[in-house]
Amino acid sequence: QVQLVESGGGLVQAGGSLRLSCAASGQTSSRYTMAWFRQAPGKEREFVAFLTWSGRTTYYADSVKGRFTISRDDAKNVVFLQMIRLKPEDTAVYYCAADADIGLSTDYVRYDYWGQGTQVTVSL
Repeated sequence: QVQLVESGGGLVQAGGSLRLSCAASGQTSSRYTMAWFRQAPGKEREFVAFLTWSGRTTYYADSVKGRFTISRDDAKNVVFLQMIRLKPEDTAVYYCAADADIGLSTDYVRYDYWGQGTQVTVSL
């Protein structure tokens, strides 16, 4: 099993930047596809980005493409989500997730492990 803890959320003005971190502990030697999802009030959990265990493949939701970048530091067992040019519609709780089947899925039901989430609020 792996435990995930997100950090880095906060309040930012539109056009600003934030970097989210997801620290992994436990069976971090295993291979996982790592992803970020988000959930706004009253809405379903939404895929944001994933990164394969090799780091070679990334994929982004159209809504964040060109503004968000997912990356990982394997030495520190941390996954990042760099967010720039933030918009009010990016406001949500952001969750880090791990897929033990190392798939290439944008469906949250395919992910096995989740963090507790970190709030991102973008004001006008």
